[in-house]
Amino acid sequence: MPITHHKPAHLHTPPGVIAAIIGLSAAASALICWLVYFHAPTDVAGTHLRWLPLVNAVLNALATVALVTGFHEIRERRILHHRASMSFAFLFSSIFLVSYLVNFTLHGETHLPIAHTGALWTSYAIVLFWTHIPLAILALPMVLITFFLSLTGRFPAHKRLARWTFPIWLYVSVSGVYVYFLQAVIR
Repeated sequence: MPITHHKPAHLHTPPGVIAAIIGLSAAASALICWLVYFHAPTDVAGTHLRWLPLVNAVLNALATVALVTGFHEIRERRILHHRASMSFAFLFSSIFLVSYLVNFTLHGETHLPIAHTGALWTSYAIVLFWTHIPLAILALPMVLITFFLSLTGRFPAHKRLARWTFPIWLYVSVSGVYVYFLQAVIR
């Protein structure tokens, strides 16, 4: 009789869980797409919660600090500290996403008053459109799945996926601050 290796029942991922995470991520991305391309801003004058972009940049910066701290902690094999740091990164990124959606609902897309030329515009366009947005869309399900794997004790799978999730999540957080900075400078 051949030897088969089965995961213990308590470590078996129900097939619908990953599909649900990907579905949730797709729904969030679709909502953002709808807000960007089809939704009329509710505060066209921009009088309500004008500070949200700054809050979003601060949340991205805090997520960056928590991610780098979490990376350092796991390298030092301080599992509980790593878990706490990554939980804070997840919290900051989650609050960011809600704040970002509120900001987009109220104010819509940021319109920059300069011609689409020059080094700053080129840097802004490359970072935002070619890297930040596509990687943010990719990062959402990766972060959720990586977090799920950790919370359910699937540490080998968590570690394999985290090797990809971490740099993408870190880049999205850092580039979010950079995009805010460029928007503030270009205005």
